[in-house]
Amino acid sequence: MKRNIGNLFALYPTPAVVIGATVDGKPSWTLVAHIGIVAHDRLLVSLHASHYINKGINESRRLSVNIVTEEFLPQADYCGIVSGNKTDKSTVFDSVTGDDGTPMVGESPLTMECQVEDMYECNGFENFVCSVRHTYADDRVLDTDGKPDYACLRPVLFEMPTYRYLRTGDVIGHCTDAGRKYKEYLAE
Repeated sequence: MKRNIGNLFALYPTPAVVIGATVDGKPSWTLVAHIGIVAHDRLLVSLHASHYINKGINESRRLSVNIVTEEFLPQADYCGIVSGNKTDKSTVFDSVTGDDGTPMVGESPLTMECQVEDMYECNGFENFVCSVRHTYADDRVLDTDGKPDYACLRPVLFEMPTYRYLRTGDVIGHCTDAGRKYKEYLAE
């Protein structure tokens, strides 16, 4: 029997990402785990309105979404605990510039350069609905078809409410295979 554990938001883990944007002429970074898919062509980045980086995102309507891996987790985590209002984070990463001029984390093996299409406020958070304009990936994280191979990428996951980072797991199957087998079982 299931037990009611309250109104716990239980959709975690989610990928940890570093958001990049230009603020006052310099790259700025913040660690984010409130990110999600809105449609097949939109993603959502949710940032508390007090974040320094929001100023740059609201001005340029651009941001980068940089997948965090274990190799640069300490720097990413640092960007989540210090405020850009008090600390210049522009040199934490090797900043590279995307085709649209957005700062991106050079250490991230997979980055999406995004255009903000819409923004809505909810409970003190600015929620940026973005289209992906360009995706950049290191060859070492791509499969033979040129698609991201998450077994090679191994993104860090963030789990809440315990505030822990997790490693990604093993591949357990291909989408639709288990459903097809179950459908065949039902037809027997």
